[in-house]
Amino acid sequence: MDSIYIEYNFIIQPKEPATEILIAELGSVGFESFVENENGIMAYIQKNDWNPSILDNIFIINSDEFSIKYTHKEIAQTNWNAKWEENFNPIQVDDLVSVRAPFHNNPNLKYDIVIEPKMSFGTGHHETTHMMIQHLLDLDLTNKRVLDMGCGTGILAIFAEMKDAKPIDAIDIDSWCYENSIENVERNGCKNISVYEGDSSLLINKKYDLIIANINRNILLADMKIYVNSLKDNGILLLSGFYQEDIPIIDAEVSKYELKLETIIERNNWVAIKYIK
Repeated sequence: MDSIYIEYNFIIQPKEPATEILIAELGSVGFESFVENENGIMAYIQKNDWNPSILDNIFIINSDEFSIKYTHKEIAQTNWNAKWEENFNPIQVDDLVSVRAPFHNNPNLKYDIVIEPKMSFGTGHHETTHMMIQHLLDLDLTNKRVLDMGCGTGILAIFAEMKDAKPIDAIDIDSWCYENSIENVERNGCKNISVYEGDSSLLINKKYDLIIANINRNILLADMKIYVNSLKDNGILLLSGFYQEDIPIIDAEVSKYELKLETIIERNNWVAIKYIK
C-alpha cells in the first residue's frame, strides 16, 4: 500500500536565510523532503508522522523578520514522481555536465548524470550542488579515494566516478537518501561507489584523497576534526551548505587544523570552499 503524505506549500519573504532555517526546523519534527521553488519551498511529511498542530512550535513561522504563509493537502506517494517531474528541469554546469532525469533528452555534453531524486536532496539545482560540481570539474580525480559525506541522491559521488575516482564512499544519515543513492549509482552504471547509511562515526580509520561535505554549517563545524583526521596529507576538503557570511566561522574552525584555503565559489550568496591539507 502506498504511503500518504502531507504536502505543505510555504511562501517565504524574504527567502534567505529563512528557507534554510525553516527546512532545519521542519526536519526536526519529521518532515522528510523539501523542494525549493521561486516563492519558497514544498515540504513533505508522512501522514502517520503528522498532526494538525505540528507547526505550532516552528519558531521562524512566527518570527517578525519574515513573512511565511502556507497551505497543505494530502497526496499519495504514487503522485510523488509526477510532482518532481513537474518541477525537475534538466540543468547544465559550465557546458560540460548535464544533470537530468531519465525522461529528459541527453544533451550530449562531456558528462551526463541521470538522477531520479524522489525525496532526496541533490538534483544539481541547488546552488551548493552546482558549485561542488564546478569544483570537481577542476580536479584530477584519477584513482583518487573519495568520500561524499551527506550524499543525498549520490550525485557528487557519481560525478567523481565519471572523473575516474576510485574507490568512493557515499554516506548519508537519512534512510531515504541511502536507498535513493544506491538506485542512482546503479542507474549511472557506477562500479566503484559504496553507499552507507550513517554518520561521521563510519570514518574511523579511513583515509581519503578528497572529502566532499555538502551539509549544513552546524554539522560541518561539529565533524570538522573527523574530516581532517580522515584526509590524507595534501588531500582536498570541499565544503558547502552555508552562506557567504558563514565563511569566517567555518574558516576559523578549519584553520585550527592548519588547512590552507585555496578557492571560494559563490552563487546567490551560497558558497563552496576548497581547502588543502
